[in-house]
Amino acid sequence: MVFLPGLVGFLFVLTAEAKIGKSVGSSICTETKECLDFDLICETENYEVRHYDSAKWVSTQEESYFMEMATSRAFRRLFKYITGANANGTKIDMTTPVLIDVKDKPFWKIGNFTMSFLLPSEYQEDPPQPTDPSVYLHETPDMNVYVRSYGGWMTTFTDTSKASGLSQDLKSAGAKFNKQVHYAVGYNSPMTLLNRRNEVWFFAEDDPVCSSSSSEESV
Repeated sequence: MVFLPGLVGFLFVLTAEAKIGKSVGSSICTETKECLDFDLICETENYEVRHYDSAKWVSTQEESYFMEMATSRAFRRLFKYITGANANGTKIDMTTPVLIDVKDKPFWKIGNFTMSFLLPSEYQEDPPQPTDPSVYLHETPDMNVYVRSYGGWMTTFTDTSKASGLSQDLKSAGAKFNKQVHYAVGYNSPMTLLNRRNEVWFFAEDDPVCSSSSSEESV
């Protein structure tokens, strides 16, 4: 079925503040005290549609042919920020998820990857400023996203494969979404070897479509 536009509008105005909650009891966030909460709009056999409120993040950019190489350097830079490389010398708890902004590109070109750590609830209003000029604070807007989850390790190959598969399913469903960029999303420490959780997010550009195929009847 196609999701009712009126209900989508309702979810957009639920709140203008970030919803960052405790991870206790969460089946998604299992390694941090807090994670970014969401409203589940709908779920099909191929994807979920979620609504996220605006939230503040600390981010950095890195260039490479391969996501793994870029994110390894970016992670170390952001980890320094949360362990005291900020104007207040504050140690900040790790949260989930970690976002990686992945722009569509030919495989032979260098990509620009942006990694972001979610700021905990106590620092959403007034986060400490980074001391590294390549690290910065920014805010994501309210957004509806199409989501596909998968296990194992997040690599250039797996992310590209999962993003391509989700993109094809969204096109088949007649969904309008940003095809030029997606988020590669991680929930685990680099030290976690088993039962890892990753996701691919595409940004919805219109009322979310909650049918697996455009040939299905809408209600």
